[in-house]
Amino acid sequence: MEADLLQNPNRALLNTTTRTTQSSLLRGCLGSLDGACIEKLLLHCASALESNDVTLAQQVMWVLNNIASLVGDPNQRLTAWFLRALIARASTVCPPTSINDNNFDGSSTIIQRRLMTVTELAGYVDLIPWHRFGFCASNGLIFKAIQGFNKVHILDFSITHCMQWPTLIDALAKRPEGPPSLRITVPSIRPPVPPLVNVSIEEVGLRLANFAKFRDVPFEFNVIESKDFITSFDFESLMNVTYQEDEALVINCQNWIRYLSDEEHRNNIVASDVASRDDFLAVIKGLNPCLVIVVDEDSDLSGPSLASRITACFNYLWIPFDALETFLPKDSRQRIEFESDIGRKIENIISFEGGQRIERLESGIKLSQRIRNNGFSSVPFCEEIVKEVKGLLDENASGWGMKREEDMLVLTWKGHNSVFATAWAPSPCGSYVD
Repeated sequence: MEADLLQNPNRALLNTTTRTTQSSLLRGCLGSLDGACIEKLLLHCASALESNDVTLAQQVMWVLNNIASLVGDPNQRLTAWFLRALIARASTVCPPTSINDNNFDGSSTIIQRRLMTVTELAGYVDLIPWHRFGFCASNGLIFKAIQGFNKVHILDFSITHCMQWPTLIDALAKRPEGPPSLRITVPSIRPPVPPLVNVSIEEVGLRLANFAKFRDVPFEFNVIESKDFITSFDFESLMNVTYQEDEALVINCQNWIRYLSDEEHRNNIVASDVASRDDFLAVIKGLNPCLVIVVDEDSDLSGPSLASRITACFNYLWIPFDALETFLPKDSRQRIEFESDIGRKIENIISFEGGQRIERLESGIKLSQRIRNNGFSSVPFCEEIVKEVKGLLDENASGWGMKREEDMLVLTWKGHNSVFATAWAPSPCGSYVD
């Protein structure tokens, strides 16, 4: 059924001259469908759009359309989403009738994003270790950092609806000296990005409380009332949360800081209360946590030029497409939905500028320098945690690996950086984890 999602291009709309040019391009690029050739075509199309060369843009899109397929190999699937993003961008820079998006593969078919159940969400984060890697590394550090504390408070800033915490609760329940009381506080507003679920954050908290009760771990769940995530994350509410002197405070940031404004984004939003990354780091430093966890995807997708973002995006986001190819059928609904979430990210990176472009990922090295500049010192990962993470990766496809890069742990796919995990403490406190 998924194969029917794709529509063949209406080639009758193309004139003879255009056909000749397109055929020449096809002969040069359809022989191997390799990534380097596809990347060149994407950059060629972007250049045409930037110079308002509608005819050339159409020609290159036609070539890309002959490569793209949402149920093809990883390169074809990735191309389909880049083509969709370029068509969306074309609609904002070209005359309305100059590019007919119904002629191009993947542009007229919208895969509706379903709201997942909590059970489906668990399957989503388990599909590849994209999220579990960060969960495992973070939970190991948290477990060690809170040794000797009877009270623990975690401020959780993440996009995966608290899926990280059942494993930690289970580990705390087995602590030889008995479990501490655990408080988890989350914001009421999260970035408007997948995964999306069909239950409220309060319901998620109730389910966590029931699990903690089952494991005999004293538990409390709080929600910080916030306004609008992008333009006004409510730092005042964060400061007004009740903190207890005898509890270990942990700040957990999983795929979160990238959605706070960087310098360019902030300059493009007409608002005086835009939440910036530096503002956020300053506030959490002022809370004097014993540990700050920062996990995110390891690529720089915040370049100012369209060409730089296409290059970085194409050479990074092939990873999940390639990884899914190793164990899921081409027409798997689960695979198509997972890839569609990545596709929407591609569309935001490529199609939009200014305040509308919220996907502004910084690489691990770049973000680590930002964190240091805001008064934090790195906390290294001990060998025991490294061993735990390696054990997790052994349960997945052989292409997944891990390496140390400065003080980061980095998840890799076939040697390419995928996700980084870092830990921090306010300077000059130094490391809290031996």
